[in-house]
Amino acid sequence: MAPMLRLYNTLTREKAAFAPIDPTHVRMYACGPTVYDAAHIGNARPIIVFDLLFRLLRHLYGEAHVTYARNVTDVDDKINARAAERGITIRELTDGTLEAFHADIRALGVLMPGDVNVAGERPRFVEPRATDHIGEMHTIIDGLVAAGHAYVAAGHVLFDVPSMPDYGALSKRPLDEMEAGARVEVAPYKRSPLDFVLWKPSKPGEPAWPSPCGIAEPGRPGWHIECSAMSWKHLGERFDIHAGGIDLIFPHHENEVAQSRCCFGTDVMANVWLHNGFLQVEGEKMSKSLGNFITIRDVLKDWPGEVARLAMLKTHYRQPIDWTLRGLEEAARMIERWYGLVGDTPPAPTLPETVLEPLLDDLNTAAALAELHRLDDPAALKAGANLLGLLGQTRSAREQGSIQAAGIDVARVEALIEARRAARAAKDWAASDRVRDELLAMGIAVKDGKAGTTWSVVS
Repeated sequence: MAPMLRLYNTLTREKAAFAPIDPTHVRMYACGPTVYDAAHIGNARPIIVFDLLFRLLRHLYGEAHVTYARNVTDVDDKINARAAERGITIRELTDGTLEAFHADIRALGVLMPGDVNVAGERPRFVEPRATDHIGEMHTIIDGLVAAGHAYVAAGHVLFDVPSMPDYGALSKRPLDEMEAGARVEVAPYKRSPLDFVLWKPSKPGEPAWPSPCGIAEPGRPGWHIECSAMSWKHLGERFDIHAGGIDLIFPHHENEVAQSRCCFGTDVMANVWLHNGFLQVEGEKMSKSLGNFITIRDVLKDWPGEVARLAMLKTHYRQPIDWTLRGLEEAARMIERWYGLVGDTPPAPTLPETVLEPLLDDLNTAAALAELHRLDDPAALKAGANLLGLLGQTRSAREQGSIQAAGIDVARVEALIEARRAARAAKDWAASDRVRDELLAMGIAVKDGKAGTTWSVVS
């Protein structure tokens, strides 16, 4: 039996033991990026947090028994506008942006489908794109209209919110309050101010697909229907965990719940809803107008991906996080210390219980990291850090990466070290010191020991 995992469920506002629908097939969905521009550091938080949860579930239930779907939104107003601005198709724009996003998050130690999927077996990690699921969207929309939960008006298909008595259960927003807040510029074709778009007409020049419900004019999907379609296709009508940023609770996740439950007749869409907290930069909201808008690529120019990942995990995922230079510097020191301790030691075959236990308590990463600090066994430290997606490199591979990044001429370094050895053998200490100083000027530190002289890149 797997150790007990406890998670805070936004739906119930309580922390409770996680009980999968089927322990042999645990299913998890997370809202991924909208790929129209470079991802910012706030986008990295849910990606890293739910990557950790995926790793933990795989440890608890077995790698072959967990399926993770992390979607890609590749059609919306921002994407359409950016593609039109550049004179390219939305697919050309989103393909390029997604490729850059993948490079960024891989550097942050995030698992990718190719890392976990096994040929000939059911995919364990899928990354569905919205535009590849238009057929599933049609099926759900047609089903909602047939069941009386949606209607066609002025070329749109809209969800009829009052038709769902417990709409608002996830966000805990009373219906009358939501109606009062939605009455500004209500479209005349809406029956209720709260009704939201499932499908809408495409404007001239916009991407378009055949419409559902017998609508003659082509159109495109609303945002919320995309995730209902993708989660249904890859995880089923009801699944275990749905995750995303706290800003998505309303209206996005609330509307997902409405669409999926009313189409499939289920009492819940996902049993557990997880939401990560907001991110600030040096105590202020991140925005381009304040000049503190930081992309993942910006961070990776100055810091190794492991440092950024550790800086993100130092704060519990449900709490607001303040992204600071000091936090990155502290994370860098921690990473250096740990690599110094583990060297090239392989991870222990079993995880240290002291690190696992806090992670089982709603992903308490701060406590888990504190336990890592207390470990003096290099193999145990490596195993615990690996579960967190850290210390993934050997010392030698990491040093080689530093050499390449610094543009070090290895042949020149080795020649100078040999010259220094000869000078020391001849007791020509002045010549030996001159060579050492030349190496330092190149960014190379030398160390003499019983096994001979070794060298490393000065960080």
